[in-house]
Amino acid sequence: MAIEAAADAGGGFGARIIALADRLAQWSEASDGLTCTYLTSTHRAVAAQLQEWMVSAGMATTIDAAGNVVGRWAAADPAARALLLCSHYDTVRNAGKYDGRLGILVALVLVERLRALGVRLPFHLDVVAFSEEEGVRFSASFLGSSALAGRFDPALLERCDADGQTMAGVVRAAGLDPAAISSLARRADTLAGYLEVHIEQGPVLLEEGLPVGVVSAIAGTVRRAITITGMAGHAGTVPMGRRHDAVAAAAELVLYVERRCAQGATLVGTVGRLTVPNGAINIIPGRCDLSLDVRAADDATRDAAMADIEGEIQRIAARRGVAIESQELQRTPAVKCSPRLQSLLAAAVSRQGIVPRYLPSGAGHDAMMFDGLTDVAMLFVRCGNGGVSHSPRETITAEDAEVAVRVLLDAVVMMAEGDATLPGEDGRSPV
Repeated sequence: MAIEAAADAGGGFGARIIALADRLAQWSEASDGLTCTYLTSTHRAVAAQLQEWMVSAGMATTIDAAGNVVGRWAAADPAARALLLCSHYDTVRNAGKYDGRLGILVALVLVERLRALGVRLPFHLDVVAFSEEEGVRFSASFLGSSALAGRFDPALLERCDADGQTMAGVVRAAGLDPAAISSLARRADTLAGYLEVHIEQGPVLLEEGLPVGVVSAIAGTVRRAITITGMAGHAGTVPMGRRHDAVAAAAELVLYVERRCAQGATLVGTVGRLTVPNGAINIIPGRCDLSLDVRAADDATRDAAMADIEGEIQRIAARRGVAIESQELQRTPAVKCSPRLQSLLAAAVSRQGIVPRYLPSGAGHDAMMFDGLTDVAMLFVRCGNGGVSHSPRETITAEDAEVAVRVLLDAVVMMAEGDATLPGEDGRSPV
């Protein structure tokens, strides 16, 4: 049948994805690297190109009030639910070509295959290129996906970028209506699920020789801003035993975070920023400001580590005679991916002759916004260059991109044929 023919992928998809990613990378805000931030002229040019490609693939396409590029490969029944195939097209500064964009291009190529065969599915396929996941311009992540998930915070519209422009003003300048963002929210009863393809941004698949992996969970994050206040003094006249050195206290804390967060399989802790206001070579530091980022695949593991870190903060303060203030900046719950959709992806991976590998994501993704609204799942694709991401050295192979298309297409076909025969229920695959 036609749907089964769709799963028999014809090849050449990987090379096309690499070429499309190269094309998108030609638009950049910087001449010496790839940068594409929210609703700049570069960002809008990339959106226009994605829209053009979606239209060419036969999708009904729009750029919505948040700047998302939304393409629909419609089902025969207008009242059908929609399966979301999504990722983001914005980048960090001096970025790689595939973070976020790979998932959009895999979904685009998948729809091109369905159109070539004249295949309509029993659900709509909504390919969504989210406008802002990284949060570079306004220090606010997941703008596009939060709008579709009904979680957009309207207060963000008054936030300013580095040039003093408000988000609302930037949206209007792009010809969009900020007041319409709240109307983008999808209802749970209109959705069939959410699937996202993304580069791993890590070395696990590369080291294990696997092209793809099935994401089991997306880590929850706690971020804190910590200020340590000691007593400044002359570097040559204050005896070592009488110092209240803020940086020495910070060093103890950094090393404790490293030790404590090495005790969990999915637990990680990072002090990514450390500054010494008014620091000088001949002054004992009187103040040190640092950041703390702690993540784990489950909230209990993360919160237990945070409790221990808070306890150590109190002990360091007492031992060194310093004051330590800790302010929570962000708390994002961990997301467990849908067992049903994980099984679906694993079956599709197996059908490519690959042993399914389940692994958690330490990075946040747009998929998190849809937790509780619909079933979510993710497929990771192997990174080269040691698994580096957020860097011009970020790379994938055409062969791995080809596998990703085949796996996603097979999973979509199995879903179209009916969930009743998913592996784990009667062991059979419907395709």
